[in-house]
Amino acid sequence: MRTTSELESKLSEPSERLIEDLRKLDGDILILGVGGKMGPSLAKLLKRGINEAGLGTKVTGVSRFSSGELRNELESAGIVTIAADLLDETALSKLPEAGNVIYMAGNKFGTTGREYFTWAMNAYLPGRVAEKYPQSRIVAFSSGNIYPLTDLASGGASEETPPAPVGEYAQSCLGRERVFEYFSRKNGTPLVNFRLNYAIDLRYGILLEIAKAVKEGTAIDLSMGQVNVIWQGDANEMALRSLLLCDSPPVTLNITGPETVSIRWLAERFGEMLGTAPIFSGVEQPTALLNNASNSHRLFGYPRVTLRQMMEWTVSWIEAGGDTLGKPTHFQERAGAF
Repeated sequence: MRTTSELESKLSEPSERLIEDLRKLDGDILILGVGGKMGPSLAKLLKRGINEAGLGTKVTGVSRFSSGELRNELESAGIVTIAADLLDETALSKLPEAGNVIYMAGNKFGTTGREYFTWAMNAYLPGRVAEKYPQSRIVAFSSGNIYPLTDLASGGASEETPPAPVGEYAQSCLGRERVFEYFSRKNGTPLVNFRLNYAIDLRYGILLEIAKAVKEGTAIDLSMGQVNVIWQGDANEMALRSLLLCDSPPVTLNITGPETVSIRWLAERFGEMLGTAPIFSGVEQPTALLNNASNSHRLFGYPRVTLRQMMEWTVSWIEAGGDTLGKPTHFQERAGAF
């Protein structure tokens, strides 16, 4: 994969499992925060799935849309768009009704120094949305950052692991879940808390960061020595299929790939593929932010795109000079300061 059009096509390619699940779903679908890193590809995947299922379901995406180009792109794909600041009460009140809501709004990077805004987006706004849509199914994107760092031998935090968020971003993510849970229990709102880390799109993500560092001869920090990754198309598909699992009290799902992946191993494999020996700094610590997603694999099956395939695509993308978003994941962060 070497071009943006090829990438967009692959990210929005629905599986038969998704198409069948969309046929079981009633009501229109509203995507809040569609302008983020994952939102556009999720919206296009959804619309393609609806078309292939022969359905007339309406898809609406809401964002501030600071870029008119993105809005035109989504509308060209058949997605209705609404420009709105979700923190504006008047704008929120005017949003259309929908039987299904994908909640992707939030703030992470730039939290340090603007903690108040992160808390407003991640913990206050969910309550306003929950009151606006008390009877809708809601899949709320969350983060594996709400878990503590776990021993490498543990296999990662599962849904049974008590949250212990490090830093204000992670704390606000747990706040989002707790606020949604309150209204789910109060109003019977069917909900899934979708704890994701880390999605891979060739324009951003851990694999891109490691491969670029290898190619450019930049030292790779090993202190967060293990990670989990999942193809963004697979993560988006699981989010959409989660609409059928929404319940009250809420369902919690960990979403990531099946492997616990060594950063050192990734860099060495990329070094072989790129013909450049990686440079390392630091040493692997005995703990890492790891996510055990075995329950979601039981429900949805394993991701369609494998780790090795993502790695090969990443190298092809770099060699072709593919576009990048310039949005690092900061996966190395151990103190929760984003």
